[in-house]
Amino acid sequence: MRYAETHKVYGIILVSGYTSDLGDATEKESGYFDSPWEWEKMKHICAHGIQFGSTDDPFLPWDEQQEVADGLQAELHKFTDRGHVQDEKFPERVDMITILL
Repeated sequence: MRYAETHKVYGIILVSGYTSDLGDATEKESGYFDSPWEWEKMKHICAHGIQFGSTDDPFLPWDEQQEVADGLQAELHKFTDRGHVQDEKFPERVDMITILL
């Protein structure tokens, strides 16, 4: 998402996107979450935003995933039974990539 704040991209497909370091020391140290998200810039330079997430994700609170979808005004694919969306088979992702091409 940080790349899409400053570089033109055709589309961004996110799986289990989140907005903060979630209190994790390694994530905090990365500096990735130190500055506010520039949603307007991302929306301006990114033609398509798609996000997949699940309300039963054991690592990411739903409100963080929803914040990403709202900020990007992304097409949100909300699941209730996919956990962290680490399935080997994920046909919806392939379908979205195909549609964008």
